[in-house]
This record gives sequence, C-alpha cells and structure tokens, in this order.
Amino acid sequence: MKESKETILISLLKKAKEGDVQSIARAITLVENDTETAWQVLQNQSLSHTPIIGITGPPGVGKSTLTDGLIGEAVSKGLSVAVLCVDPSSPFHFGAVLGDRIRMNEWFTHPKVFIRSLGSRGALGGLNPNIIEITDLLKIAPFQLILIETVGVGQSEVEIAGLADKTIIVLSPEGGDDIQAMKSGIMEIADILVVNKADRPGIELFVKHLRQMMAPAFFKNKKEIPIFQTVGTTRSGLNQLFDACMADSMESTERKARLLAEKAFYMIRRERVKNISSETFYTQIFKEIKEGHFNLYRFIQTYI
Repeated sequence: MKESKETILISLLKKAKEGDVQSIARAITLVENDTETAWQVLQNQSLSHTPIIGITGPPGVGKSTLTDGLIGEAVSKGLSVAVLCVDPSSPFHFGAVLGDRIRMNEWFTHPKVFIRSLGSRGALGGLNPNIIEITDLLKIAPFQLILIETVGVGQSEVEIAGLADKTIIVLSPEGGDDIQAMKSGIMEIADILVVNKADRPGIELFVKHLRQMMAPAFFKNKKEIPIFQTVGTTRSGLNQLFDACMADSMESTERKARLLAEKAFYMIRRERVKNISSETFYTQIFKEIKEGHFNLYRFIQTYI
C-alpha cells in the first residue's frame, strides 16, 4: 500500500529530529511542493526556539560572503547551523541560478552545517513562497542557529522582518547615494546594520551619514540601531557582529504577536491566490482583446 504524503513527511521529520541530513533535505522538497501536507503535519509538531538571523540588503554588497563568515563564527563556537540562501528566479520559467553554494563551498561537507539554496519563485519580498514552513521544519531539526539570506532585490525585501528574530541590513560604502532612497522601506526593518567592504575608501564619511540618517528621531518607536563595520573576505569585524546577533533580546508579547500576525497574513494571502497566475490572466485577456471587448476593471471584478 502506497504511503500518503503526510505519513512520508512525518517519517522524515522523525529522522530530521536526529539530525539526518538527507531526511531534512527531502522534507524541505516535500514542503516546497505541497503546502497543504506541510500544514497538516506542522500544526502537530513542537518547534524549538532556534534563533533566526535574516541577512538582506541591495545586490553586490557582499551578503553571501558575510553569511559565509557568520557560518565560520558559528562553527568555531561549536554551534550547528542551517543556512537558507534564496536566489532570484526567472520571471518566465521560475528557474534560478543557485550561486550562493559556490561562495560557501568550504562548508559543503561540514558535519555542523546544512546549506539549502531556494529559488524565490517570483515572490516579491526577497524570499521563497514557502519560507515560513521550511524554516519551521528546520526548527524541528537539532540546529542551534538558522541563517536566511534573501535575494537582494532592494526596497521590497521587508518580509524578512516578519520571519527573522533579528534582521541584518548589509550595505557597502559604494552605495552612499542609495541610502536615502531605501530609508522609507528596507532600512526601517533593520535590527543591525552592517557596512561591509569597510576597507574601501570613504568608509568613515559613509558611516557618519548612516548614523545621522538612522537616528531614532527619524523612526517612530525605534531605538538606536548598532552599526558594525566588516570585511567579509578577511572576516574582520565578524566576531563582534556574531556576538550581537546571538545576544538575547527581550521580545515583548506585542512584538511577538505582530510578527505572528504578519506571518499569518502572508500565508493566508498566498493560499488564496495560489490557483491564480499571470499566465491564466494572459490567456483570457488575449482572447478578450481579439474579440474586441476587454476592459481591465470588468476583468478584475470577475476575480474579486
């Protein structure tokens, strides 16, 4: 008799609790492709309080190199770490060039490191559509730290704030002109700011402007955000950054409820539109245009 997907996932999670890497990988694949089964199983699972660190920021600032360095810091302290690297997917065929593993090749076979590359699959928030379920799955496994690196699409990467216990925004001195543009979006979600490539010219002036811009007076109910200078290639400054990431932070019930509300909203919204695609729209719109009676607002109304 063929086993159900639910039975298979439960069996995989039992092995995942023991740290079986193959079972963890297979479970992630199942969760990616079958949200309904994932929900049925995860609602009966006990999840750990494994800290989640989100790493995001504009393209080209060295997020992958920094993530690689944080893995090294975790391993040097005897911690087991899971890493989710989200790469951009093609808007046409949803394939992705999963290049982060190339930069982290030192850890491929390390017994304390699990690395999984995920495609964004068209999600606008810089994350995989099933990132919440996948992260909760990793909380069942015996990891002591979870790192999530987003695709680096810029201002829309705010969804990571609803998932991570702490969110790191990575910048570089070359991006000075971009900071003001990001201020109203991505900068507001930062718990920690990192200026990477700190060996480049102009670092002092860049950090000074960043401190002025991120003053608490500019952000309602926002405390002062720590700023760290790092050089990912030499791992300079990463020890202090890692300690700040792992430092306990008293999370209020209000903030916890707010984060869970964001997760719930994201997951319900995703499920409600899962059977709707732009390709479906295209086919119908193309047909109506040829027939000469297409109206955008009338078309939308049929789906609302």
